[in-house]
Formats: sequence, C-alpha cells, structure tokens
Amino acid sequence: MSRPIDDTHRLDLTSWVESAQEPGTDFPIQNLPYGVFRAPGDSRDHIGVAIGDKILDLARCRYQLLLKDLRGDVQFVSAADTLNPLMDLGVNHWQSLRNRISALLTEPGMKSRVEPCLFEADEVEMRLPAAIGDYTDFYASLEHATHIGSLFRPDNPLLPNYKWIPIGYHGRSSSVVVSGTPIRRPSGQRKGPDDHEPHFEPCQMLDYELELGFFVGGPGNKLGDPIAIEDAENHIFGVCLLNDWSARDLQAWEYQPLGPFLAKSFATSISPWVVTLEALAPYRCAPRSRPAGDPEPLSYLQVGDGSQAGLDLELEVDLVTGRMRRREEGPHRVSQSRFRSMYWTMSQMLTHHASNGCNMRTGDLLGSGTISGEERDAMGCLLEITRRGAEPLVLADGDERSMLEDGDEVILTGRCAREGFATIGFGECRGRIQSAGAHG
Repeated sequence: MSRPIDDTHRLDLTSWVESAQEPGTDFPIQNLPYGVFRAPGDSRDHIGVAIGDKILDLARCRYQLLLKDLRGDVQFVSAADTLNPLMDLGVNHWQSLRNRISALLTEPGMKSRVEPCLFEADEVEMRLPAAIGDYTDFYASLEHATHIGSLFRPDNPLLPNYKWIPIGYHGRSSSVVVSGTPIRRPSGQRKGPDDHEPHFEPCQMLDYELELGFFVGGPGNKLGDPIAIEDAENHIFGVCLLNDWSARDLQAWEYQPLGPFLAKSFATSISPWVVTLEALAPYRCAPRSRPAGDPEPLSYLQVGDGSQAGLDLELEVDLVTGRMRRREEGPHRVSQSRFRSMYWTMSQMLTHHASNGCNMRTGDLLGSGTISGEERDAMGCLLEITRRGAEPLVLADGDERSMLEDGDEVILTGRCAREGFATIGFGECRGRIQSAGAHG
C-alpha cells in the first residue's frame, strides 16, 4: 500500500529554517529524511532529520518536550542511537512523527523552542543510519542484465529465469559503510586469460554500481510466514543511495558456481540519509510496462491494476579523479538514469525475498541492483559503459578510465521532481579509492 499525499507535501509549505527554501536544496520541508549523527564533543549518536543545511536532533526535541503530544513509544525511540527502533514501530507511527516534525519546522511560534535543537550539517559526523542485520542485493534492471549478459553471452544475454523471478544474492552487512568512508582496493585471487594459474594480488578491475537501497521496517515477518505483495510496502521504511563496489576480475574467477563472494563483500557504501516512503508519496508511478511476449509475473508477484509501486527517481554518477582534485576541477558527470525503468519493483523484491518464509528483520537492507538505461550515458557501472574495458570512458580533461584508479572518488546523487510538488533529494553517497596497501 502506497503512502498518501497530504499537507506535508504542499508546494507552498515553507519552513522558518531559511536554507530549506534555497533553490537546489535536497532537504526542503517536504522531505524530512532521517539519519544518525554525532555532534562535536559528544560520545553518543543521535537520530537527526535533515532540513536545509541543518539537522534537527530528535533526542533534544524529546528532552525539550516538543514531542509530548505523541505516543510514548514514539517519544522513546526518538532518543535512540540508531533508526532501528523507529523503523520497528510501523506506518502509523512513522506518519505521526513526520506530521509533528513538519509542524515544529513550519510554525513560526515554534522557532525559539526548536532552534536550540538544530545543528549545522557540515559540523557533525554522519554515521550509519541503522544496525544492518542482513543485506541482500538484487539484479532488477533489465537493461543492466542485458548489457552485462551481452558481454559474456552475446547470443543469449538473458538467462531463462530473469523475467520470471527477481534475482538476488546475499551480501555482507558487516562491510556496509556510510558515505565518505574510504574504499581500500581489495586483493584476491585473479586469473587472466593467458594465466596458467591464479595469483593473489590487488584487484585490477575495480568498479562501482549505482543502486538504490531500501530498509525493512514495520516490523518484519515471522520465520515461515511470507509477506503478501499488497502488504509489502508496510514493511519498507525508506530508501537511500547505494554503491555496490565490485572487483570485476576477482568476480570473474570466483563466481562459478555459487555467485558473488569476496568480489562484493569488501565494501558497500550507502548515503547517510534515509528518505521515507511518506516523503516519496508524490513521486510514485506505475511499474514499468512489460512488452508483448514477456511473461506476466506469477500471482504472488502481481502488483495489480492502477498500482503506483514504481518510483520516479533520477540518479546521477559523478567522478572526481586525483588529477581533477589537484587542479581543483569540478566532477565529471558519468551517467544519469531513472529508477522508474526497473523491471522489478521494491515490493516485488521484498515479497519474493520472503516468499519461502525467510524472516525479514527491522533494519535489513535490500539493494536494487545496478540501475541502467539503454544508452551509454545512462548505464550504471563502468563494466557496461566501457564494455569490459574495450571502450574506455573519456573524461572532460582528456583522461580515460576503463576501471577505477586509486584516488578516484565516485559520487552518487538522486532527486525526485514532479510538477506541483517540491523537488527533493537524497544527499550524496561518496567513496574514494585507496591503494591496496593504504591504511586510515
């Protein structure tokens, strides 16, 4: 069930936080994403809400009795040090807290009471938003699957199951890191086409993958109980940007017969802000239409006529190389793509994950898989863009990239826009590559 559009989405709604009205801000009053931060000199993490260039500290709001009209359990979780307790409460509580935060930041009479609860965003340390118990990554873009398949199976790029089942693999939650965390180049076994035996050495084909992550909440389902497709979105708290870093050469040697392993588990970056499904209500859209000849989803994956299970989200990948940084040059835009083109929706991915009775838990993270379009400038990873290195990407300064080099920084951004509604963003998901021997 999609969340409703209400007064918190009104285009004419403004905040007394002046930066929330600045053109181009990711965090107007209509957004109100949640994150976890640590203030200077503090030893404890707090839940925060992004508003313009400020962060509203929910723990301080509670201590100042600004949340006293909410239920006790909502007040209690507002002082937690992760989003997990809030994620666990469910849709009705998420909506009531959003309404209260919106009122605190819009009513002029609240300014003097709420201002002491605000921090400058550029003065705090952002932390992982949740304690992530499990992480699963899907493969939900038909274009990405086709592009990758054509590199290895030109005559038969898609495997027979792709249009029937949301494909995924279990990732490693312990190596999920928040945006800005350096990414050390992994080492592992790799075997080139002319090698007689594999070698253990640093990865030579390091890649990014542009993805959307979404967090389970609500709470999850009991072991043995599936999640029905019509109930799936009640178990989704919100979404973030996700970069599924990939060591392509290690993956090529290790992935058969059981799929990704060490080539994926060394790091996954996520943005610090979780944009709720409540905030995204105006930007929902119909799922992608399936062309004639494609199979209809099996009954447990059918979203129904008139469904707004899709999401109209534009994503962008930018790259800053070491040379650009030294010259103080701006980033190079690598690609732009849209999430609405995904073959499988978030609700279908979650429903399929739980269809065998797998118990999903609050704070579990699911990745969409690489988000790609048809054209080269809409592809979501370098493996696609460069056709496995055969056609290097030419940057604005004349430099070339077949894969990522040490010092390269990948920046993911995302924005939702619709006429009659405010444009909202997701902040950034950044990661800079360090050499295999680097520390710190």
